Amino acid sequence: MTSPDAPISPQEPAKEVAARSWYKKKRYAIPTALLAIGVAANLGGGTDEDEPVAEPTTVTETTPAVVEDVIVEVDEPTAEEIAAEAEAERVAAEKAEADRVAEEQRAAADAEAARAAEEAASGTVSQQNALSKAGEYLRFTAFSRTGLIAQLEFEGFPTEDANWGVDRVEVDWNTQAAAKAKSYLEYSSFSRAGLVDQLLFEGFTAEQAEFGVSQTGL
Repeated sequence: MTSPDAPISPQEPAKEVAARSWYKKKRYAIPTALLAIGVAANLGGGTDEDEPVAEPTTVTETTPAVVEDVIVEVDEPTAEEIAAEAEAERVAAEKAEADRVAEEQRAAADAEAARAAEEAASGTVSQQNALSKAGEYLRFTAFSRTGLIAQLEFEGFPTEDANWGVDRVEVDWNTQAAAKAKSYLEYSSFSRAGLVDQLLFEGFTAEQAEFGVSQTGL
């Protein structure tokens, strides 16, 4: 047992310092180890969340199409068949040409008919003059159709032109019969039958004469 008054050995402080240094190193070593573990954990967790997950791809296998050679047997035409086909083509060509010529002739005939109709409608110079003269006579006095044609013939118009002009003048023959009957009664007296006969003599039809006389009151 050591006495309290015994002097301290110079080696004891060195042991305390050594023990204290180890303790200090241990205190700092533990937090550093914990920090390293935490950083490693964070790095590991961030990698799992940020990396995208690749979608699986489907690979479809295609089977190449099989091309088969098809052999078609064609019969060569005989000389008779070739001749028959040539004859048919010749007949068809002749028919087409005949149809074309017939169509041209028909078109020419239609054009000529149209020209003749237009000329007939417009009339010759003599016919136009006959038409104009017929209108002048009707403005002056009443006429029947035959009476007006006879008057134009008296003026020297050909019968054909006189008929052409009278047929195209604007006139109501019933009205002309009534006007003629009235004009007869203005300078002479007539019975109904006598006036009808007079209108018939002037060239009015029986129906026109009856109508004209009835308009006078007889």
